[in-house]
Amino acid sequence: MPIRVAFLTFYFEAWDALDEVWRIMAADPRFETQVFTIPRHLTGDAGFGGEDKASEFLDHHGVPHRRLRGLATGVAADAEADLAEFKAWAPDYVFVNYPWRRNYPPAFRPENLAAFTRVAYVPYYSLPLVNEPGETGVAGHLYEQRTHQVASLIFTQDAAALDAYAHTDRGNSHVHLTGSPKIDHLLRLANEGVGDWPIRAAAPGPNQPLAGRRFRLVWAPHHSYDNSWLNFGLFPEMHSQMLGLALRHPDIDFVLRPHPFLFGTMVERGLLTEEAMENWLEDWNDLPNTAIHTDGDYASLFKATDLLITDGISFLGEYPLVTGRPTVFLEKPDHWEFSPLGELAAAANIRITEFAGLENLLDEIRTEGLPDYSEAVARLRAAASPYPGKAAARIVEIVATDAAASTGLVDPAEVKTLAWEFRPGREPQLP
Repeated sequence: MPIRVAFLTFYFEAWDALDEVWRIMAADPRFETQVFTIPRHLTGDAGFGGEDKASEFLDHHGVPHRRLRGLATGVAADAEADLAEFKAWAPDYVFVNYPWRRNYPPAFRPENLAAFTRVAYVPYYSLPLVNEPGETGVAGHLYEQRTHQVASLIFTQDAAALDAYAHTDRGNSHVHLTGSPKIDHLLRLANEGVGDWPIRAAAPGPNQPLAGRRFRLVWAPHHSYDNSWLNFGLFPEMHSQMLGLALRHPDIDFVLRPHPFLFGTMVERGLLTEEAMENWLEDWNDLPNTAIHTDGDYASLFKATDLLITDGISFLGEYPLVTGRPTVFLEKPDHWEFSPLGELAAAANIRITEFAGLENLLDEIRTEGLPDYSEAVARLRAAASPYPGKAAARIVEIVATDAAASTGLVDPAEVKTLAWEFRPGREPQLP
C-alpha cells in the first residue's frame, strides 16, 4: 500500500514551504497524497474563515485539493463532519507548515491530529532570525509549542534548532536538518520566468531596464508593534508618512506587501480604529501609483521590483537570497535581538533607523543604484542553505524511511514540559 500523506493548510501565504514536498510525493508511486484546506482564525478576525482564499490560491497554482469548510458555517455538526471526512481518508502522515495552535479549528489542533496520525512539521518561515528577550540561542516559540511537542517528524533549517530540540523532553531523534524547502522554492522561482508587477498602468513590461520604465518600490511592513512580541513593526508610526511619500513621488510605483496579520492587528490592538484603517486604505488605493499585493507567491514580485523597504523580519533574509540585493531595513531601535543567523541576514541589508533619512536614500538609489552587498549575501546564503536545492527531496526520503520503520504515534505522556503558548504572559488561547 502507498504511504498516505495529507497536506493540511490554511496559511496559504506560506504554501511554498510545502509545495515541492507535495509535488515530489504526488509524482512518486510510493506515496498517495491529498491536500486539504480548512478555515483559520487570525488576529483581528471575528471568527473562523478564509478557507475560500486558500482554495483560490491552490487553484491558481494547479494544486488539487479537498475543501473542509464546515467550521466557517458556525454549525458544530458541519465541523464534526469535516474532521470525520479527514479521518476517513486515513492519512499515515499529515504535513503542516504552521505551529500556532490557536489559529487552527479546535478539531484540527496538533494534539487532536497526533491522536490518530503522525504530524510532520515544516516551518512556514524561511529562517529563524530572532531571539526572545533575555534568551540566547533559539527562541522558545520556535521549538517548544504544542505542535513541536507532538509532531512525529520535524524538519529544520539550521543546526542550532536541531541542538535546541535535543534539550526537550523527547530529544531530537525525530528532528532532521534538511534546510528550508521554502528557500529552495523561492530561489527556483527567482531563476524562472519574469517578474510580475501589479500596477499595470506602469508599462512597459516588468523586466525592461529601469531607463525604460518607472521606478518600482515594494513596502513590506510587519505586524508586531511593541516589546511584548518581536517589536519590529513601524506601521503605526509610518503609515501616514509612506502615504505622503507616494503622494510626493507620482513617478514611482509603490506596492504595499502587508504581513497577513497586519490590518487585523492594528485594529484589534487599538493602534488604529477600524474607521482610520479603512480611510487610510482608501486613500492608498485611490492613488494611481499605489497597489496592495497579498498573493501567497511573492518571488515574482521580488524579481520585478527595484527596491524593497521593510521593517522586518523574514524578508530581511529572503529578499537578499532571492535577488542578490539588499533591502532598505527601517530598523526599530528596541526590537527583539537577532539570532546569529538573524545578524547575518540584517548585515545583508541597508540599515536605517529614522524615516527622515529614507527619502534622501531613495533619491540616491534611484540615481546611483544599490550598493554592492554581494559578500554579505554570500555569507547569508552559506549559513541559510546547508543543502541547496535538496531540502524537499531530503524530507521525502526521511518520510519514506520513517514509514518503513513503522514508527508509532507520539505518546503525549512523553512530554512533561508546559507548551510555550500555555505559559504565563503568552497570548490567550482561543476556545
